[in-house]
Amino acid sequence: MKRLDRLILSELFGPWGFGVAIFTVLIMAGTYLFKLTDYVVSGIPVSTILKLTVLLLPGVMVKTFSMAVLLAALLAFGRLSSDSEIVALRAAGSSIGRIMVPVGAFGIVVAMFAFFVNETVVPWAAYQGFALRGDIEKRIQMRGEPIFHVVNDPKDGKVVAMISALDFNLQERSLKEVWVHTYQKNGEPSWNLHAERLRFTDAENWSVVGEAKLFDYDLKFPIVVKDIWPSEVAQPPKIDDIAASRLKDLDSFSMGQMQERIRLAKLSPTFPQNQLRNLEYGYWNKLALPMSAMVFGLVGAPLGIRNHRTGAASGFWMSVIIIFAYMMTANFMAQFALGGKIPPWAASFTPIVIGMLVAGYTIHRKNM
Repeated sequence: MKRLDRLILSELFGPWGFGVAIFTVLIMAGTYLFKLTDYVVSGIPVSTILKLTVLLLPGVMVKTFSMAVLLAALLAFGRLSSDSEIVALRAAGSSIGRIMVPVGAFGIVVAMFAFFVNETVVPWAAYQGFALRGDIEKRIQMRGEPIFHVVNDPKDGKVVAMISALDFNLQERSLKEVWVHTYQKNGEPSWNLHAERLRFTDAENWSVVGEAKLFDYDLKFPIVVKDIWPSEVAQPPKIDDIAASRLKDLDSFSMGQMQERIRLAKLSPTFPQNQLRNLEYGYWNKLALPMSAMVFGLVGAPLGIRNHRTGAASGFWMSVIIIFAYMMTANFMAQFALGGKIPPWAASFTPIVIGMLVAGYTIHRKNM
């Protein structure tokens, strides 16, 4: 590694860590502070609130990695230019393009790290946070969480069962006051099962807790079953699949899980098309979000080069403006994708393409 690269990288690391911390605090405060305060006022133990906060942090932090690269580039190159070190590097024969190489490398490393965290830590933490928030809401509202779920044949998409329950408890991995209605291949009703409680076991199957009643298609002549699952009735979906159908936060899925959800959604004729497009947009965003780290770095670094002394506050304001512009563009693209006007993959990567064009233009102008 050349001295130039070490100089640039040493200037980026500190501001990047600071940026992750400050942006995480700001987003956490703006998004969750009032909700967490309501939980405390409602009598939820502080230990539970702290646990929920820890579970929410990874999903927020991974979004700040790219933002922090922008702030780091602006602050680092603002300092280098104010101390005339950029002028010295130019005089030594280094072009602006060459000076940007360690910035691009730093952005790629951050992007790879963000992708890894977003695929491993974030889905688990978001899923656990969803379960804990559901449990907290039940404690506050003192009522269950009813569900209605349709099971489709993965081969042809036909309805094979419908499940309804008065309460879905992800923490206890159980359903209460459950009806399971099954259907034959020709669509005719078949068996019906009513159970006071079902529990999802470690073997990834549902089991009856206590007694259940098995009815034929016209709900006559019930058969009592106890602590077993009747072979006549199709198993409800896995508990993770039921939870996934209720999750609105796409952070709870890895790319593999989202791909499977998209496949099943395409097989189901009843699945809303706007939700399918939202899943596809979120899938491609799993790649676009980390890639924005490199874009922000290459946009911020040349903009940080100035010919006069300016305070660090200018770097903060400029980073906020650029991030706002990027988010506005991403939101517009998301709306176009959800409306079916452009493909979801195009919506996800359009801000990246625009950012790279802006970066190339800015670097070219600074190199003149």
